[in-house]
Amino acid sequence: MSTRTIYLALAVLLALWVVVPIFLIATLAFSDRASVFAWPKGILPQHFSLETISFFFGVAGVGKAIGNSLIVAGLTLLFAVLLGAPAGYALARYRFAGADAYRILILLTRAFPLAILAIPLAVRFINLGLYDTPLGVALVHTALALPFAVLVTSSLFLGIPRELEEAAWTLGCNRIQAFLKVVLPLALPGLAATAIFAFVISWNEVFAATLLTLRERTLPAFLLTALNDSPLPFRFAGGFFLIVPALVFIFVIRRYLFTLWGIANR
Repeated sequence: MSTRTIYLALAVLLALWVVVPIFLIATLAFSDRASVFAWPKGILPQHFSLETISFFFGVAGVGKAIGNSLIVAGLTLLFAVLLGAPAGYALARYRFAGADAYRILILLTRAFPLAILAIPLAVRFINLGLYDTPLGVALVHTALALPFAVLVTSSLFLGIPRELEEAAWTLGCNRIQAFLKVVLPLALPGLAATAIFAFVISWNEVFAATLLTLRERTLPAFLLTALNDSPLPFRFAGGFFLIVPALVFIFVIRRYLFTLWGIANR
């Protein structure tokens, strides 16, 4: 068996590992109640119906939770890119004492389990007036996504030749203009990857969202609190809506990702 065949088989298995659960959840989310409770369940959809989806949206609080999730994920995406990209650019373009230690410290921020910081974090957010607000949850999610954002953008800017910026300087651009006109267009694929990660980690994160909210819960936190008392249709529809936004977001900016590998290896 050739190496190419082995890689192809592994790729197919990995794709099935990801796609099959999504397909089954989507199938049951768009089935009627009888199909959801049927056993054994069929692999292919038996009766297409919006009954399960309608029931899910009819539950009080679902619409508000989806809106909160979109707000929190959007803020996390914005903060992660705006804070991570400049830090990554500084690591890639400038030599300063402690740069390697700084990279290690960035990684060490993920070494502390969030559960250890739960009580002091909640107390601090209450004192600052950020408890039970989308902004408070977004700040915690940004802290979770920021190490990835800094390290990925640092590698990305290292792959963009410095000579391109220097050439722009000689043609009349200042540093900011050279960055905006030369570096930023080449960096968009990497920034898109950073944005995807920040959005997905925020959309699916549940611990901080549950800890720091009571009334302004995100969708994962809302589903977690209602999971034990919810019927099967609610669970399948909730799982479907946890998956779909991330897939849609990836699909929208996929064209930037197709060129990421080439840019990173220049």
